[in-house]
Amino acid sequence: MKIIKKILLIILILALLAGTFAFLIGFGYYSSVLKEKPLTERVEAITSKEHFTPYDQLPRDYINAVVAVEDHRYYDHGPIDPIGIARAMYTNIRDKEFDEGGSTITQQVSKNIIFNQDKTLIRKLGEFFGAFDLEKNYSKQEILALYVNSSYFGDGYYCIYDASMGYYNKEPKDLTLAEAAMLAGVPNAPSVYAPTVNMKLAKKRQAHVLNKMIEYGYITEKEANSAKYDS
Repeated sequence: MKIIKKILLIILILALLAGTFAFLIGFGYYSSVLKEKPLTERVEAITSKEHFTPYDQLPRDYINAVVAVEDHRYYDHGPIDPIGIARAMYTNIRDKEFDEGGSTITQQVSKNIIFNQDKTLIRKLGEFFGAFDLEKNYSKQEILALYVNSSYFGDGYYCIYDASMGYYNKEPKDLTLAEAAMLAGVPNAPSVYAPTVNMKLAKKRQAHVLNKMIEYGYITEKEANSAKYDS
């Protein structure tokens, strides 16, 4: 029994040391990146764009579609979602591949406006600190607006306004449910889900978004079926 306790204590100490080391590395990296350009300037670079679309000008169906497919607990958790991370780990282990990352919308904004897209551990660690800083200084609505105005939608469209105009020749506020669901699904993999790349896969992704909206109570099955028919 004493040996087991000693082993558990050693494991706990090693875990604490590893956590401290990761914290210091992530915070150091995040701090170094902010020295190049503060967070406020990075946010302003997005919000000052000519075609920036604020939260109150986004259609409700599009907001709900984004939240449903990207981070359905968005309004209930903080910068990170422990439940989402645990779920993603379970899915990845079950499927024996990296299908889910467990990143919140806030983490994705941190990645989009603070860091590059390199999939490195140090960037991921820094991303956590960026997410905490974002939620400390901005509302959930402001962060969601930053997300849809800094995401890539394929075909050279880097914000929801450009994507809406480019794919449908209309402003975001005029998007139908079918169009909103289509665009909500694109940023996950623009090279695959952009309507101009592969319409079959784009519609499959759209259907997934609509099904998530049903699952989380945003729309009815009848509304989803109608949207699938209309697109």
